[in-house]
Amino acid sequence: MEEKEQNAGVAVTVRSVSPYDAEAIADIYNEYVLNTTISFETEALTVEAMRSRISGLACKYPYFVAERDGRVAGYCYAHEWKERAAYGRTWETTVYVAPGHKHCHIGEMLMERLIEECRRLGCHVLIACITGDNESSIAFHRRLGFEQVSRFREVGFKFGRYLDVVDYELSL
Repeated sequence: MEEKEQNAGVAVTVRSVSPYDAEAIADIYNEYVLNTTISFETEALTVEAMRSRISGLACKYPYFVAERDGRVAGYCYAHEWKERAAYGRTWETTVYVAPGHKHCHIGEMLMERLIEECRRLGCHVLIACITGDNESSIAFHRRLGFEQVSRFREVGFKFGRYLDVVDYELSL
């Protein structure tokens, strides 16, 4: 199912991910991996590795991309939060928007669709794990109704510094 919305005069389509999106998703993600502390990965992913991740997740959980001007401008998905069976109705969310498409409400469009689909599939709680100094992501998740439930101090190390992680939760 596709969902279209006008965004700054340009149609944005939110749709389910396809294996053919792997290159565009890898390009978006690798920008964050290589140049920010938003992702705690430190090595760029190949297109093949991203395609493998997509196929592993999309067969079990909702995974969406947003297209603007015919190009993938962002993506989001839910995935397992913890592996024990009792956590099965609690999922973690991930959302990334291409740098050239920030502040165009693409993240909101993606996450609103993801939240709706997670609710439909019986998920009870969504968790967003965010780098502690990522104020824009924290504000974004708060606008969506997520509330902070934890702070882990200096659990990550990237670009020569220790980083906190905060968890935000949304009950569905």
